[in-house]
Amino acid sequence: MPRKSPFRIELSADEFAELNRRAAKYTLPYFEVTRAKMILMAAKGMDNDQIAARLDTRREVVSQWRKRFFKERLAGLEERARPGRPRVFPPRAHG
Repeated sequence: MPRKSPFRIELSADEFAELNRRAAKYTLPYFEVTRAKMILMAAKGMDNDQIAARLDTRREVVSQWRKRFFKERLAGLEERARPGRPRVFPPRAHG
Protein backbone atom coordinates (compact mmCIF):
# COMPACT_ATOMS: atom_id res chain seq x y z
CA MET A 1 0.00 0.00 0.00
CA PRO A 2 1.52 3.37 -1.02
CA ARG A 3 2.42 5.68 1.83
CA LYS A 4 1.57 9.36 1.67
CA SER A 5 4.58 11.62 2.12
CA PRO A 6 4.22 14.29 4.80
CA PHE A 7 6.34 16.58 2.60
CA ARG A 8 3.88 18.13 0.17
CA ILE A 9 5.67 19.99 -2.60
CA GLU A 10 4.32 23.29 -3.89
CA LEU A 11 6.54 25.23 -6.28
CA SER A 12 6.90 28.95 -6.86
CA ALA A 13 6.94 30.09 -10.48
CA ASP A 14 10.73 30.57 -10.29
CA GLU A 15 11.30 27.11 -8.79
CA PHE A 16 9.07 25.52 -11.43
CA ALA A 17 10.97 27.27 -14.23
CA GLU A 18 14.37 26.29 -12.80
CA LEU A 19 13.40 22.65 -12.26
CA ASN A 20 11.98 22.42 -15.79
CA ARG A 21 15.23 23.89 -17.13
CA ARG A 22 17.27 21.30 -15.23
CA ALA A 23 15.00 18.40 -16.20
CA ALA A 24 15.29 19.24 -19.91
CA LYS A 25 19.02 19.96 -20.02
CA TYR A 26 21.01 17.08 -21.51
CA THR A 27 24.38 18.58 -20.60
CA LEU A 28 23.75 18.46 -16.84
CA PRO A 29 24.90 15.43 -14.84
CA TYR A 30 22.30 12.66 -14.75
CA PHE A 31 21.70 12.98 -11.00
CA GLU A 32 20.75 16.68 -11.34
CA VAL A 33 18.25 15.94 -14.11
CA THR A 34 16.75 13.05 -12.12
CA ARG A 35 16.39 15.10 -8.93
CA ALA A 36 14.63 17.88 -10.84
CA LYS A 37 12.24 15.36 -12.40
CA MET A 38 11.51 13.83 -8.97
CA ILE A 39 10.50 17.20 -7.53
CA LEU A 40 8.41 18.15 -10.57
CA MET A 41 6.50 14.86 -10.30
CA ALA A 42 6.05 15.35 -6.55
CA ALA A 43 4.63 18.82 -7.22
CA LYS A 44 2.08 17.23 -9.57
CA GLY A 45 0.85 15.14 -6.65
CA MET A 46 2.52 11.83 -7.49
CA ASP A 47 3.52 9.68 -4.51
CA ASN A 48 7.05 8.39 -3.93
CA ASP A 49 6.27 4.87 -5.20
CA GLN A 50 4.91 6.22 -8.50
CA ILE A 51 7.91 8.53 -8.98
CA ALA A 52 10.36 5.74 -8.16
CA ALA A 53 8.72 3.41 -10.67
CA ARG A 54 8.69 6.08 -13.38
CA LEU A 55 12.35 6.98 -12.86
CA ASP A 56 13.54 3.41 -12.19
CA THR A 57 14.90 4.15 -8.74
CA ARG A 58 14.06 3.25 -5.14
CA ARG A 59 11.27 4.85 -3.12
CA GLU A 60 13.77 5.72 -0.37
CA VAL A 61 15.82 7.79 -2.82
CA VAL A 62 12.75 9.75 -3.91
CA SER A 63 11.75 10.23 -0.27
CA GLN A 64 15.20 11.60 0.60
CA TRP A 65 15.19 14.21 -2.19
CA ARG A 66 11.57 15.21 -1.58
CA LYS A 67 12.38 15.83 2.09
CA ARG A 68 15.57 17.78 1.32
CA PHE A 69 13.75 19.94 -1.23
CA PHE A 70 10.88 20.55 1.20
CA LYS A 71 13.29 21.74 3.90
CA GLU A 72 15.94 23.55 1.82
CA ARG A 73 14.22 24.26 -1.53
CA LEU A 74 16.55 24.33 -4.59
CA ALA A 75 19.70 24.43 -2.43
CA GLY A 76 18.70 21.01 -1.03
CA LEU A 77 19.15 19.40 -4.44
CA GLU A 78 22.83 20.36 -4.67
CA GLU A 79 25.67 17.93 -4.01
CA ARG A 80 27.15 18.14 -0.53
CA ALA A 81 30.73 17.58 0.49
CA ARG A 82 31.31 13.97 1.46
CA PRO A 83 33.62 12.84 4.23
CA GLY A 84 36.83 11.06 3.37
CA ARG A 85 39.17 11.18 0.46
CA PRO A 86 37.66 12.32 -2.85
CA ARG A 87 36.97 9.64 -5.43
CA VAL A 88 39.52 9.16 -8.19
CA PHE A 89 37.84 8.88 -11.55
CA PRO A 90 38.58 7.21 -13.88
CA PRO A 91 40.11 4.38 -11.84
CA ARG A 92 43.88 4.21 -12.11
CA ALA A 93 45.32 1.19 -13.86
CA HIS A 94 48.06 -0.51 -11.89
CA GLY A 95 50.77 -2.42 -13.63
